[in-house]
Amino acid sequence: MTANDVLLRVDNLVKYFPITQGIIIQKQIGAVHAVDGVSFDIRKGETLGLVGESGCGKSTTGRTILQLYRPTAGSVFFGDVDLVKLKGEELRKMRQHMQMIFQDPYASLNPRMTVGEIVGEPLIIHNMARGKEIQERVENLLELVGLNAAFSNRYPHEFSGGQRQRIGVARALALQPKLIVCDEPISALDVSIQAQVVNLLEDLQKQFGLTYLFIAHDLSMVRHICDRVAVMYLGIIVELTNQKELYYNPLHPYTQALLSAVPIPDPVVEEQRRRIILEGDVPSPVNPPSGCRFRTRCRIAETICAEQKPEWREIVPGHFVACHKVGISANKGGDEL
Repeated sequence: MTANDVLLRVDNLVKYFPITQGIIIQKQIGAVHAVDGVSFDIRKGETLGLVGESGCGKSTTGRTILQLYRPTAGSVFFGDVDLVKLKGEELRKMRQHMQMIFQDPYASLNPRMTVGEIVGEPLIIHNMARGKEIQERVENLLELVGLNAAFSNRYPHEFSGGQRQRIGVARALALQPKLIVCDEPISALDVSIQAQVVNLLEDLQKQFGLTYLFIAHDLSMVRHICDRVAVMYLGIIVELTNQKELYYNPLHPYTQALLSAVPIPDPVVEEQRRRIILEGDVPSPVNPPSGCRFRTRCRIAETICAEQKPEWREIVPGHFVACHKVGISANKGGDEL
């Protein structure tokens, strides 16, 4: 992989939310370590999955990449441009190339605006179209995502959840972006509708050469749509590799536990499989554990895990893991840990 193949590069991204005390004079007494030193890249035209438990920092990572949240530290390079250093008009112009599909199709659409106004708003803000051209573009976008162009005069409450998410996809496509951050775009939808939306995203990717950061907690869906997968736990990434390698040879104990919870539609295989039960609760991001973040729930944790932060290492080509013990038995497969 060359530098020209990389569309987005995230380098040591940090996002802390301050905890304050007081009403008139507010004093910071702590911080929520939502994202704490995340690094990865996304190649042009690929789909990178970002998975993990609820509250681990997945959505915050996506929003911080797009500068909806300004990072506490770190860099986000879109091509050769560091988005963190941009402000005002420069940042607004860059948003044309980066869009987001939000998790909740009921909350992400303004109920006071028609579908035509919602989808056409980005075109007006970025001066991409005027007059009748806006209506024509809106109708084309609605048809592109499988909706009737005549729906442009309707309001969001007149649509089902799946239809609303298609409207969100149309809005994200309006500016012809290169990168789309999909923030759990199917988690709020019925199971019967989820596959339709995922297939739509795949078709659009092939048609327009889109690049996706696909945030999800449904590992079976991630396996279907993603080229590579990053596993996140309590604000950090613990494992990153291609989806085939991750599912057949998970190396980090947390990844193994996650995958053991994914149901397999084969009763014989399911019965023979070993289920890994994680003990305890996820630690507070206000005061994360020393050393390895996962050590408080890890079945193989040792003294070094509490004393030293595990190094981010490439165990085999393209397979990165942050664990002190992985290197001992990486060649034997994940089950040997």
